[in-house]
Amino acid sequence: MSNQYPKNTVQVPTFNTYRESDAGKPLVLDVRNLGIDFGGLTAVDSFSVSLGPTEICGLIGPNGAGKTTIFNLLTGVYQPTRGSVLINGIDTKGMSTHKVTKLGIARTFQNIRLFTDMSVLDNVKVGMHNQIKCSFASSLFRLPGYFAAEKRANARAMELLDFMGLADLADQKAGSLPYGVQRRLEIVRALATNPSIILLDEPAAGMNPSETTELMHQIRRIRDTFHIAIFLIEHDMNLVMNVCETIAVLNYGRLIAKGTPEEIRQNPTVIEAYLGKEDGQ
Repeated sequence: MSNQYPKNTVQVPTFNTYRESDAGKPLVLDVRNLGIDFGGLTAVDSFSVSLGPTEICGLIGPNGAGKTTIFNLLTGVYQPTRGSVLINGIDTKGMSTHKVTKLGIARTFQNIRLFTDMSVLDNVKVGMHNQIKCSFASSLFRLPGYFAAEKRANARAMELLDFMGLADLADQKAGSLPYGVQRRLEIVRALATNPSIILLDEPAAGMNPSETTELMHQIRRIRDTFHIAIFLIEHDMNLVMNVCETIAVLNYGRLIAKGTPEEIRQNPTVIEAYLGKEDGQ
């Protein structure tokens, strides 16, 4: 295996490539032997992966490999048939999606799920529901505490929109935005939950090459600014190979390889999964 790891990182005795500043810190995500069956069909089996505090990891594989199913397992949409998911050291077994989110995990979706008739600003504030501190009485009777909480939420939402270059669109309806901009707004809404790890499900889908290049820069900025881990599913191999520090490869619901971009690029099992065997082999 190649030892060409990204600059300013140190290899630790796990799959992970830690940044030097994170060495010794606990994992934010630790998935062990995860599996799920739907009836008699095994959709995911024996999947294990982990992420360090500010690691950028990619999950790739052919269509139908089970990538989005894994994201659904990590966020509590599905309950695993076997195995475990630990977020910041806490086992999520039996937890609802709401409780899993409170542990520090957020996501975007392959098919955009914005509130299209709501403003851009209000879409971001929806993501802050678990942080707004305001009593029922304050909300009902519009007491000073309500207005103070609303002011803080507006300010924080505008900060996040400005970070992603969307502040000028705050009052527009989310559904009126171009597709690529809606993708960025979904990322902002996920960031509004104040996560320690964010899952991006095909964030470059529908984007043109210029938008995809900008997205690569934004992913790094998100990690460096908010000091969070990023786990992404993506079919754009240029984006994956240029932004991810580690990559896990899935095929037919099973992990077939994991390593650095250089290791994955040269892995014959990965090449076979994507291109198939030549005749006679």
